[in-house]
Order: sequence, then structure tokens, then C-alpha cells
Amino acid sequence: MRLLLLNPPHPAIGSRIPREHLPPLGLLSIGGPLIDAGHQVKLLDVDFEPLEVGEIVEEVIRFRPQAILLGHSGSTSGHPDAAAIMRALRRAMPAAWIVYGGVFPSYHWPEIMEQEPAIDFIVRGEGEQTIARLIDTLEAAGDLRRVRGIVYREGVVSGAWRPATGRECAGSARSTEPAPIIADLDTCRVAWELIDHRRYTYWGNRRAVVVQFSRGCPHRCSYCGQRYFWRSWRHRDPVKFAAELARLHREQGVEVINFADENPTASRPVWERFLRALVAEQVPLILVGSTRAGDIVRDADILHLYRRAGVARFLMGIESMDEGTLQRIRKGSTIAIDREAIRLLRENGIISMAAWVSGFAEETDADYWRTLLRILAYDPDQIQGLYANPHRWTAFGAQEAGRRVIQTDLRRWDYKHQVLESRFVPNWRVLCWMKLIEAVAQLRPKSVWRLLAHPDPGYRSAMRWYYSIGRRVWPYELWHWLFTDRRNSHGPILAQFWGPALAAETKLPDPAAERVASASC
Repeated sequence: MRLLLLNPPHPAIGSRIPREHLPPLGLLSIGGPLIDAGHQVKLLDVDFEPLEVGEIVEEVIRFRPQAILLGHSGSTSGHPDAAAIMRALRRAMPAAWIVYGGVFPSYHWPEIMEQEPAIDFIVRGEGEQTIARLIDTLEAAGDLRRVRGIVYREGVVSGAWRPATGRECAGSARSTEPAPIIADLDTCRVAWELIDHRRYTYWGNRRAVVVQFSRGCPHRCSYCGQRYFWRSWRHRDPVKFAAELARLHREQGVEVINFADENPTASRPVWERFLRALVAEQVPLILVGSTRAGDIVRDADILHLYRRAGVARFLMGIESMDEGTLQRIRKGSTIAIDREAIRLLRENGIISMAAWVSGFAEETDADYWRTLLRILAYDPDQIQGLYANPHRWTAFGAQEAGRRVIQTDLRRWDYKHQVLESRFVPNWRVLCWMKLIEAVAQLRPKSVWRLLAHPDPGYRSAMRWYYSIGRRVWPYELWHWLFTDRRNSHGPILAQFWGPALAAETKLPDPAAERVASASC
């Protein structure tokens, strides 16, 4: 079957401001199993230079796909544009199957299937095995009810139904039984051959890829729904994974490895085996990603190994500088641990990025002032200010059900826009505090001195790149707040906006009791 993987343009600041782009790992991950199954697969990535919908449709028509597989890592904020593209594709190509996947459709499938008749199927959760089974079933005109992990329309139980003739009689959407987790992540290869590696760069125009060493997270932070999506923490074979990264460097000239993992360092023995295997490969890679402060403190005695393997920066979700808030959101960390992790990273020549979030508590001006003072005391190399987004499938979303939504445009639900009303500090002043904290933290003399005179040229180069993006993002956010974003001071409460919370429906199954598929991708 001729299959097109479509990565739509994304409105988020992270996609539009940097002049660099990273490859769409999710689509490449399903591309590998489909190619290996004998299908003709092409990737159309229009996130580089956003095209008009009509131009995207023209590009798709040239390939004449029998099925269009569409998804975006932006998920919630990427959905409106993805939906508009799917509607246009349905009008232009009525006989093509349209399949949609990602975190947002995995949880919001009833509303999406009701509102978007252009969509034929939704893949829920991990897609590598599910999409291969779905395409095989469509080719064989088989029974879709036997394909676990999909959503289809009632009455569409056979591949004999075609969108061009059967859409009018299709009924309500039905979800099949959840697909089992993929136990062996090494059986599902990433289709790196679908991209031109010269087009994808990061860290100052260095050739780069996004990878996953592990999936899931063992922790229970109330604002994060990834543990429900992935269901259990699993990892690639450390030695095989290191060999794959080395091959990408030797064959494709890849220099930067950006980890998409929620928590790659969750298991010290496994992570240490990977680091040692990568050191043995003797390739000059730059590793960047996210981890937990507690893991950095735990690994204090092997942080030198992190550095030898090429770890250049870790983003740590500090989230809050208030102990009470950390406990409420079940972060599982403390102020002391966060500060020690930053100190240890600096001691070992690794850049620390501290991400903190406004909106987990209804802060006062005094709280923002204390946040500024504590960030200065933490002394991170880089900071990232974010806004709480209470997604429907998280415990945090259920906890905040009574708060008012001021941003009803889903394209702004990207953690860089305020979406909830601030009761004690006007939302315009929350923005001022955020911009002030960022400016003071990054322009303080100690930070500027490191930028200009740090003895490590790699550090100076990375920081110059970071500052070059920051000086464009900072005014960009102010401009959008003033002139393009539309907020509603009388918007709905969260429970009305999203509907019933899904946290109770997304209980994590017991991994020991769950039946795991043994079939490879």
C-alpha cells in the first residue's frame, strides 16, 4: 500500500522561532515497521516552512497515497491545524484512508470522531504495532474489531467499506480493546532512511536527531499524563542503542542527540551501561535531554561518565520553588535536591536548564518575588519559564476543574501561553513577572561572565546559541500577548471546557499482571 506520513505545521513558539528543526520521531517510528512489512512509505514534513492548506493538499496528491497517516508531537496545540488539513484532504482525496494518532486524539477520540468526519481511524497509544496491523487488515478486507488499539466508526468492520462510498452510512465511533505495550522496543526500528539528515539541525546548526532510549516514567507527578500513555517504563538495549547512535554519526554525520524520553535515567544500572557503551564507540556526540534532579544527585559518582559520553545539557523539571506546591503536584523532589543537582552538573561541566512552571498554585506577587530570589540562589545555567496546562487526562486537570479558562484556542495550549485565570495576580502581571524573572536570571553578571569567559569553548558556544534564541523568543511572546493572542476573561470553567476529567479512566494497569505482546514490529 502507498502510505504517506504527514507531519503538519505547528504554531508553537518552539517550532516557529528557532531556525532549526528536529525530525518527527513519532512518524519515523511507525515508518520503520510499515517499510519492513513491504509498504511504500513517504514522509511529508511541512513543519519546516509552513505551507497553506491548499499547498499541502497539492503535495499529498502528487504522491497519490492510499492512506494518509497524520500525527504531531505537539498533540493538543497541534490538533486544530491537523484537523483543518484532514478536512481538506478528505475533500480532495475521498478514497484515501485518513488515520490520526498522538496523545491528544488517544484521549479525546469521542469528541474528535464526532466533530471531524474526515477521519477514518484513530490509533490510541503506541502506534508501531497497531498501525501495521490496521494497514494489514485494510489490505485484506479483514475485521477491524480484531485490531486492538484503534477507533473506527460503527458499521465499518470490513476493509470492503471505502470512504468514497460508505461515509454516509457510517455510525458512531467505537474503540477496540487497548493494545498491549511493546515489551521489546528494539523490535521496532526507526525509519531514518525517510529523512534527509542535512535538513535537520539543532544546537547551533549541527546535524541532529530525536531519539527514545526509554518510554514512560515510574513517577506520579499530577500534571503529567505520559505514564498513562506509555503505561510502564521500558528501555532499549543499552549496547544496541549506543551502536545505533554511533552509526548515525558515522554514516549520516549526526552530531547532536536529543532525547525525547520522559526519564531516560530512571534505572541507574541500565543508564550506566548505555553511557559506557557509547564511550566505547568513541564518537564525538553531543547529548541533550531531560531528567530528574534526584537522578543527578543519585549519580553524583558517575557524572564524569555522563560527560565522557557527551552529555552537554540536562533539563530538569524544577516546577516550583515552594515545598508545599511540590508536595501537592507529587513531584517527589525537594528544594535541597534541586539545588544540589544544579551544583553537581556545573561541577562536572554539564549545562543545567531549570524549568519552572507558573500556575500550579494561585501565586501572589510575593510568591513571584520569592521565585526570582530562589532561582538566583539555585544558579542554573539556563531557565525555562512555562505555564501550567491542565490536560483532561491528568490528575492536575481534575484538581483544577473549577478554575476559569482564559485561553480557549487549543493552538495556545503549548505551555508557553497562559490558559488559566490567575486569581490573585492579573494575568498581564503574571506575564510581566515571567519576563522579568527570565531577564534577570539570564542577564545577571554571573551568568553573563560565564557566557563570555567560561574556560570550556563548547559551553560558550552552547550558551551563545541559547541566548540567540532567547533574545528572539522574549519579545515574540510579548508581541503575541499584546497583539495576536485572544483571551476570554469570562471563559468557561475547566470542567465545562474539557468535559468530565479522564484521570479516573486512565488508571495505570499493573505491569506484572498485564498481558504483553510478544510479536515483533
